[in-house]
Amino acid sequence: MNINQVTNLVKTYSNSLGFEYCGIARAEALPDEARKLENWLSKGFHASMNYMEKHFEMRVDPTRLVPGAKSVITMLLNYYPVNDPPSGIPKISKYAYGKDYHDIIKGKLKEFLTRIQSNIGQIHGRGFVDSAPVLERAWAQRSGLGWIGKNGNLINRKSGSFLFIATLITDLELEYDDPYAADYCGTCTRCVDACPTEAIMDGKVIDGGRCISYLTIELKDQIIPQAMKGKFDGWIFGCDICQDVCPWNRFSKASGEAGLNPLPGLFELTATDWAEMTEDSFRKNFGKSALARAKLSGIKRNVRFAINAESHDPDSIITNPENKNDLKLGSSHNDQHI
Repeated sequence: MNINQVTNLVKTYSNSLGFEYCGIARAEALPDEARKLENWLSKGFHASMNYMEKHFEMRVDPTRLVPGAKSVITMLLNYYPVNDPPSGIPKISKYAYGKDYHDIIKGKLKEFLTRIQSNIGQIHGRGFVDSAPVLERAWAQRSGLGWIGKNGNLINRKSGSFLFIATLITDLELEYDDPYAADYCGTCTRCVDACPTEAIMDGKVIDGGRCISYLTIELKDQIIPQAMKGKFDGWIFGCDICQDVCPWNRFSKASGEAGLNPLPGLFELTATDWAEMTEDSFRKNFGKSALARAKLSGIKRNVRFAINAESHDPDSIITNPENKNDLKLGSSHNDQHI
């Protein structure tokens, strides 16, 4: 097979595994991204995420991560939910409704590489999804799949931003797609204006330490800064505000990936249910979901923080747990404000 046939076959495999988009870029160093990352780190915007400082050279050069790499294959998997949660319950980011996306996508990447090796030849490659020193969004843009929005997310003109990014770095030489040069955010500032903690800064820079997603997941300390009190709007795991208000997400459609469907009973859990949940129950119901990253103790901390801010009467939350009707949080942020 020639390089064009091999490239088409690779994209066919990607589509057959349920990925909506597949783009390919030459594996090479990213000097512009390296400078931006270095500046972001120097200003402490990574907060306590010290792992962002590690493996810097690998993070900005895939050939150091995968020796002999020639191509970076980027694929996007839609995770927009089939069902919306009811208003009034603690809010969880859409990506965490179902089974852990890491497990789902890693399985797809393994099958993807197996198909390539079985039908094209013995090639080497490593698959990554949100858990290694890979600048996934930069590679997605370089692969022609979208642009980086003001909220730091990759935005695809046809599907919006509720998309997981999967990356395969390989020594297989392929045809490369043109980088996505356009930026269709224009003068829109809806995501900037809607962020309750003012985490979205000029120049598409995100102050990670102010982001609700960081505060509810990555922050491992038991104390959330008091400066954030009253700003969570009911979010206890992650935050979708900047995506929910993005006009491009009017094009979002329900995912066809069954494993990402909301876990049974998730949308029935009140603040009291989370506060009283046992470790055994959490492991049984959410041990294989993305929620496990925050641990039950972290989620309970987030619930207490959000409830305290909403109720202005923290004592009543703990001493009167059976009064569930008084513990509901703010309205859901699922309408897209188009």
